[in-house]
Amino acid sequence: MVEMKVSGIVLDPQSKTPILVLRDMDDRRALLIWIGSPEANAIILSLEKIKLNRPSTHDLFINMLSDIKCKLNSVFIHDMKESTFFASLNVIQNGKTFTIDSRPSDAIAIALRAEAGIFVTEHVMESSSIPIDQNRDEEEANKFKDFIQSVKPSDFFRS
Repeated sequence: MVEMKVSGIVLDPQSKTPILVLRDMDDRRALLIWIGSPEANAIILSLEKIKLNRPSTHDLFINMLSDIKCKLNSVFIHDMKESTFFASLNVIQNGKTFTIDSRPSDAIAIALRAEAGIFVTEHVMESSSIPIDQNRDEEEANKFKDFIQSVKPSDFFRS
């Protein structure tokens, strides 16, 4: 699993659809997820720490978890099929873990409110993420190439 953070919401320039931007903790890869406007608004409200007079649906979910003595441990985006991402909520109650199916946008909106971790499987990252620091990737690849060219079999044996 790759831990992620919400980088923000941007608009697709052609369709004007909101895009949720997640970045890994090293700022090496980003995952872009097209989401609906209501979900984008819910995420922005949480990022900006704006409290509404009445609870939103995501606030209601957090309140319900609290009332039934549950804690949102983490959310994870675990699959992508036919351009659709799949996510789950990882909830703990009395030491027992439950997994609840969710849309990624709702999972993220809830995770932000609960200050829970956001994770993406390596499989999804490999198939769907984009590099955001190509210079650093090239630099590391060159260092590794130099290492491979300079290593000798005797380097692996103790004398």
